[in-house]
Amino acid sequence: MPANDTVRMPITTHLEELRKRILYSVVALSVAFAVMFSYSEDVFEWLRMPLNHSIHFKASLPFIYTTLTSRNVSLVFTTPAEPLWMHMKIAFVAGIFVSMPFMLTQLWLFISPGLLPKEKKYALPFIVSATGMFVFGGLFCQYLVLPVAIQFLLGYKTGGLMPMISIAGYMDFITTFLLAFGAVFQLPLILMLLARLGVVSTGFLTKNRKYAILLAFVAAAVLTPTPDAFTMILMAMPIIVLYEVGIILTRFTSARRAEALAIEESGPETDD
Repeated sequence: MPANDTVRMPITTHLEELRKRILYSVVALSVAFAVMFSYSEDVFEWLRMPLNHSIHFKASLPFIYTTLTSRNVSLVFTTPAEPLWMHMKIAFVAGIFVSMPFMLTQLWLFISPGLLPKEKKYALPFIVSATGMFVFGGLFCQYLVLPVAIQFLLGYKTGGLMPMISIAGYMDFITTFLLAFGAVFQLPLILMLLARLGVVSTGFLTKNRKYAILLAFVAAAVLTPTPDAFTMILMAMPIIVLYEVGIILTRFTSARRAEALAIEESGPETDD
């Protein structure tokens, strides 16, 4: 029996393990896709909410109130197969949200062999937190960002014009935003994990804040499906806020890591 549990595995073993985890994730996503395809009409009606409602903010210090007003914007399709592809895209994106816990579990199982035993206990918190933040990012986008973005885009210098939005164009716009915000809301967890591993520190993140803001706008320009500056700002601002949240979390994580290292160094080195 080897003296320690750290055994180097050949690259082929890593690739085989990665292939297995990807295969399991694809199977889970396929099952979720099949299930959600049966509910695609219901999901479609939910996804139309930002288009058919406009959100208004009213400040009454110290509170801010929001009100929704309904509007009727019809969607059109220009090819016979467009509605079918629309429902398939809805089922695929909904399947990603539904199967996210399982796919994150596969990710953890892939990286867990390289972790210390005391670090493996974070499996459940990681899966629950990452899934929750992904879903919360999608809901934040659906109920707050998209109504504001669509209200601005449909009303900006469009007097006398009638919108004729295709279902394909609308679905591309909506699903890109939902997935992007789900991914962006992982930022605090990623920073906290990197701090836990000693890759970054609170001082490093604070010192490079200006570069992070620049990268936030670059990422927003890449992730947003439209080239206008307004939607880019709507994407960049949450990234900046989440970066600041990540700095706060890394402060606690770094402190706990330093405390654990101090205890480990001062502890007894002899085995009973």
